[in-house]
Amino acid sequence: MTNATTPLGSDPKLQAAAEKVVRRITAPQPSDPRIEVRNPHDDSIIGHVADHGVDHALRAVAVADDARRPWAATSTRHRADILRHWYDLLIENGEDLALLISLEMGKTLADARAEVTYGADFVRWYAEEATRHRGMVREAPRGGGQLLTRHAPVGLAVLITPWNFPLAMATRKIAPALAAGCSAIVKPATLTPLTTLLAVQLAVEAGVPEDLIQVITTRDSSAFSEAILRDVRVRKLSFTGSTAVGKVLLRLAADNVVKSSMELGGNAPFIVFDDADLERAVDGAVIAKMRNGGQSCIAANRFLVQDGIADAFVEGLTERLSNLTLGSGLATGTDLGPMVDHKAAAGLQALLDDAVDRGANPLTGGQPVEGAGSYFPAAVLDRVPAVATIASTEIFGPIAAIQRFKTQDDAVRRANDTDLGLAGYVFTESLDRAFDVADRLETGIVGINQGVPSNAAGPFGGVKLSGIGREGSAEGLEEYQELRFYNLSLRSTT
Repeated sequence: MTNATTPLGSDPKLQAAAEKVVRRITAPQPSDPRIEVRNPHDDSIIGHVADHGVDHALRAVAVADDARRPWAATSTRHRADILRHWYDLLIENGEDLALLISLEMGKTLADARAEVTYGADFVRWYAEEATRHRGMVREAPRGGGQLLTRHAPVGLAVLITPWNFPLAMATRKIAPALAAGCSAIVKPATLTPLTTLLAVQLAVEAGVPEDLIQVITTRDSSAFSEAILRDVRVRKLSFTGSTAVGKVLLRLAADNVVKSSMELGGNAPFIVFDDADLERAVDGAVIAKMRNGGQSCIAANRFLVQDGIADAFVEGLTERLSNLTLGSGLATGTDLGPMVDHKAAAGLQALLDDAVDRGANPLTGGQPVEGAGSYFPAAVLDRVPAVATIASTEIFGPIAAIQRFKTQDDAVRRANDTDLGLAGYVFTESLDRAFDVADRLETGIVGINQGVPSNAAGPFGGVKLSGIGREGSAEGLEEYQELRFYNLSLRSTT
């Protein structure tokens, strides 16, 4: 059984509208080296951005560092008002942003619109958080003084974002940096730089000083990172991407003891117990697996399903995924867009073939789409053996790899049998079981009976090799602050 069909083509009106948005973004000078930005639907070139060298990046550091002190001296209300205006502009330009996201990344327009809402929520959240002071005053235990704590901006922040959520990953980093009083160097992924450029353009329109956020686009990420993290003016690093690259960046940041936060790889277990509501579990599985075409760090990666419900769950999930419509993100009726590039699609095919060779049972999908962009039909693999590569690898695509288990302890043991720990999912109608399993999972995030645990008000981040630090929530603001302690001696009045 397969669901490989000819993908839907782009709607001409939506395509034209998206191309019009591209023209809003400042193009590189003709003399500059340029990076081609391509549409993963058909690999066509949709625009160009500058290929900045190290010298340009270091000049950007100087400009942003000069801009940070006046910004840090502004009131928190001033920053909050500007962030709120930025939020309003993001919502006002939401359809343009969604079209652009879909054009350069490939996700469906529905997913792109959801990302706009999600990404804008971080800006609104930090507009509200900017004015919430969390310093404390405590009486010295021996008397005669007060102990005070205050938060100060950490300084110039380097923000490196991935291609899979080009708006949300930018706003999740930029908004708290601005709220805290920092300046920023933003390096978006070369596959999807246009959305970030438009978002920053809107931030400037909202009143953010033009020099405060510097966007660097470059093919040579290694040279950029090595040069910029050696500069003593850089005091903060935030990175979202692979664990391997995160380790390299942490080593570079160590020389100048740069405060760092990392949101790295995931290998999320999705555990379904016999007492789960079947319809709710299948709905949650579709969302947790297929959001963004499976190209998400918190995507359900290993489906662990208890024996008693497994057959019904597999049947329900297979039916849902086999009926998805492939097509351009800019086509009405598309359920699943292309993968971000041909390399991503080829990697998925290799994982699927290896699993089948080792004994997994393919139920739907898995057939390449000839001559059509970087498409990969959604696939379901049942009874995936532990020795299959897909059982221990971050899939980052629309393959549901299902394993079965007998006992709760067995499920938890297998869920934790990984060096990654970003997110996990638990589906059960037992409140006791839900909390017991969630407490035992070695992950930073747990979705209980729901497939999208992310929320701007919640701390997003992982444990083990999935990273350090948190984004979103009040804790996300503290990533861009230093805690200062004042010991105030009081003269006795007696």
